[in-house]
Amino acid sequence: MNTRQIFCTGCNDKVNARLTDGKEIYPHRRDLHCLPFWKCDTCKNYVGCHHKTNRRTKPLGVIPTPEIKRARQEIHKLIDPIWKSGRMDRNVLYKAISDQIGWNYHTANIRSLDEAREVYRIAKKIAA
Repeated sequence: MNTRQIFCTGCNDKVNARLTDGKEIYPHRRDLHCLPFWKCDTCKNYVGCHHKTNRRTKPLGVIPTPEIKRARQEIHKLIDPIWKSGRMDRNVLYKAISDQIGWNYHTANIRSLDEAREVYRIAKKIAA
């Protein structure tokens, strides 16, 4: 069995996540069956992989809970239009957020709802 140490937000610790596929994670989505995922067998949460790269099984970030996953989506709804419109370069935007939160920001590395709320608050100020 292929395992990897990944931080799991549900367990609030590094876990031995198990490599699986979309057939297990999304049995109703045949289009995702061949994609790789890392799953925490303790809390059953999972994270996708950089499947379109030469490091196909590299996790996209930490393993989120459903609540953290939804919070991340809300952050993306706020920040993606900023860089997609060309108003601000994506790297500059992420650096601005990083400077204010005190750690190297990437949405996939948000580990708690408190972190998500702080990032959202900062991003909202930048978006204004």
